[in-house]
Amino acid sequence: MQYHKAAYIGKERSKKAQMKLFEYTGYAMLTYTIKTGNSGFEPVGEEMLVGGLTNGNEMIIMICDAEGFAKAQSKPMNINEGNKIIQKMTNDGMPRYEGEIKTVS
Repeated sequence: MQYHKAAYIGKERSKKAQMKLFEYTGYAMLTYTIKTGNSGFEPVGEEMLVGGLTNGNEMIIMICDAEGFAKAQSKPMNINEGNKIIQKMTNDGMPRYEGEIKTVS
């Protein structure tokens, strides 16, 4: 797929993830919109899976695709608050991503 087409589709998908995460956290920013695959550039996947990354006593919540590419992320919060939000998201029907999340460094 051409870069511009992949970027356009990926941005739309990431924006949906950003808005969904915003509903739960009050803040969300875009991360990945495209990824490279076997056929060149690809948009991030349509799936919306929730996961979290911890660092010390803080957590960042992410919505990612089935391959673990983060499409949106929250700002850092304490781990207890993050776990409560993830639990609410999964209770609302969003599947949990259990693999390694690929995020922007």
